[in-house]
Amino acid sequence: MKGLIAKKVGMTQVFDESGNLTPVTVIRVEPNTVVALKDKETFGYDAVVLGLDDLRKSRITKPYAGQFPEGLAPKQKIKEFRDFEAEVKVGDEVGLELFEGIRFVDVTGISKGKGFQGVMKRWNFHGGRASHGSKFHREAGGTGQCTSPGRTFKNTKQAGRMGREQVTVQNLRIVKIDPELKVVMVRGAVPGNRDTTLIIKSAVKKEF
Repeated sequence: MKGLIAKKVGMTQVFDESGNLTPVTVIRVEPNTVVALKDKETFGYDAVVLGLDDLRKSRITKPYAGQFPEGLAPKQKIKEFRDFEAEVKVGDEVGLELFEGIRFVDVTGISKGKGFQGVMKRWNFHGGRASHGSKFHREAGGTGQCTSPGRTFKNTKQAGRMGREQVTVQNLRIVKIDPELKVVMVRGAVPGNRDTTLIIKSAVKKEF
């Protein structure tokens, strides 16, 4: 599996040679630095730890800085990728060239937060009649029992905080890669606001 840490720029649209319009998300991929390597003998699995964006000195603590090798600036964002297919060593920088020949990717990010929402928006409940005198429009209805055990069970769908969860969108087709601008354009939408951190990996369900 191949993967990188990136940032979401926003959405736009591109036209192909036939004049067909395709909505795309622009993702900026700065060079990732290899922070550490893990092997099966020591950790029980093979993995590569990548880092992005240098951390300000005022934000660095000794325990956090201890995981970075000497001579390498502590990074603001770090991510571990298991079974990394490319041959790399500590201190190397990995960029968009990693996705050469790859057509589909999986993108992981934190979705937009929508605050406290009712059951109709959060869980797509049908709700009651909209007619006059119904007295039951957008409420959740009964959640417990009138007899034993007389309580609401766990995992019952109710109103609450919506969004701001880790979401993975699979099988996004790569429309264009621009090494000069350091961006990759994928067909469709990805989770999160602008400038949110994303994890791009080669698709696990599609190899072609």
